[in-house]
Amino acid sequence: MSDYVIAIDQGTTSSRAIIFDKAGSIVSVGQKEHEQIFPKAGWVEHDPIEIWDNVREVIGQALSRADLTRHDIAAVGITNQRETAVVWDRNTGKPVYNAIVWQDTRTQNIVDRLAQDGGVDRFKDVVGLPLATYFSGTKIVWILENVDGAREKADAGELMFGTTDSWVLWNLTGGTDGGVHATDVTNASRTLFMDLETLEWRDDILEVFGVPRSMLPEIKSSSETYGSVEASSLLREVPVAGILGDQQAATFGQAAFDPGESKNTYGTGNFLIFNTGEEIVRSKNGLLTTLGYKLGDDKPHYALEGSIAVTGSLVQWLRDNLGLISSAPEIEDLAKTVDDNGGVYFVPAFSGLFAPYWRPDARGALVGMTRYVNKGHIARAALEATAFQTREVLDAVNADSGVDLQELKVDGGMIANNTLMQFQADILGVPVVRPVVAETTALGAAYAAGLAVGFWSGLDELRANWQEDSRWEPNMDSDERERQLRLWKKAVTKTFDWVDDDTDR
Repeated sequence: MSDYVIAIDQGTTSSRAIIFDKAGSIVSVGQKEHEQIFPKAGWVEHDPIEIWDNVREVIGQALSRADLTRHDIAAVGITNQRETAVVWDRNTGKPVYNAIVWQDTRTQNIVDRLAQDGGVDRFKDVVGLPLATYFSGTKIVWILENVDGAREKADAGELMFGTTDSWVLWNLTGGTDGGVHATDVTNASRTLFMDLETLEWRDDILEVFGVPRSMLPEIKSSSETYGSVEASSLLREVPVAGILGDQQAATFGQAAFDPGESKNTYGTGNFLIFNTGEEIVRSKNGLLTTLGYKLGDDKPHYALEGSIAVTGSLVQWLRDNLGLISSAPEIEDLAKTVDDNGGVYFVPAFSGLFAPYWRPDARGALVGMTRYVNKGHIARAALEATAFQTREVLDAVNADSGVDLQELKVDGGMIANNTLMQFQADILGVPVVRPVVAETTALGAAYAAGLAVGFWSGLDELRANWQEDSRWEPNMDSDERERQLRLWKKAVTKTFDWVDDDTDR
């Protein structure tokens, strides 16, 4: 009998394979980082071949560490960095260019061109998203317009596009030998091409972008059998039965299945998702309308999302670019050497500002500097930036939903930082709650796959798996909270209008 489900978590900085048991507990993990490629300022790329090689390796790691074989695995789930675009040759299986990562801002000129007729909200009523460099649609256009021969091959039906879930699925199920070219509704909803109501690609929008429909994967639900793993894999013949974009997967892993439930993921960026159920809620406060999940033939669940580009990656930047710390966990110890931020505010608008501002012209700013400030203050300001940005997104969620959130469920790598979590509760004024299983992104993908093959009976069984680990209660005086927020918002304004016509984007 197959007693486990494996999730492939293809993330922004690494690929992981995590095996879960029936209780939703982690059995084993395989993980490998991939190179972050920065060809120019604002450009961020990954090597899709390296990603696929790493995925195969981490599957082997996870199986061997648990002393399991394919016969022990009931299903494979996939979760992924959303919006990161891969374009590859249908016949050779080779990418025509590196994957263009969701953080990449090179397509701003394409965004500006498309926005000339109707503004950045030109397609928002249909797709739920503004025109922005964040989404994968403009990344495809850039590849077609800038890679030699790509346009001709695309028009001839020889190129395929996918976010990294599609890239992994296609290779996992055979690649050029019958690989399945599909994606789920959550990832499709991040392209700028999918109609939120019909859950189908919009030919009229594709025509405006100049993207042939033949490039696009088939849109499927988040929980169904897409195909089986190909014969040469350690997981051969195991069904691949779940796909969720990483933030939706984390929401699913947090058992936030019902309207009004939410979570906030602290990863490379931060992403707060608020479940609106079967209702499409169109934001008036800078949030995205997106798909939450769709289970088989059931009706889709929608969500509001607040996307923050730079949180955990700011800590990585302090480590790799400045050498302020030698490992990410050291940021907490450094921040604890001081009592407060010393009047310093760090707005990490490295890729512009996402929700709720959507200002591609913004760039990072460290303000309030005096001779008194030391590296401890900068470390604390970096952590606090994550909490401040989350507060602004949560304010937008409360305004759109009309219901104030009573507590915030959190997950992701940064929630191990107790100093950050306490400040987050303080600046929100509501409790922050961490689950026992913090790897909710992979868990959500495992849940989706397991539901499809009957490994789990339904959502009630998954709800019963969720357990609270830690809770932080707010203890900051309300006047101090408002003072800090006022200064943060003042700092944010200093990042605006940095990029103009004679600035290299």
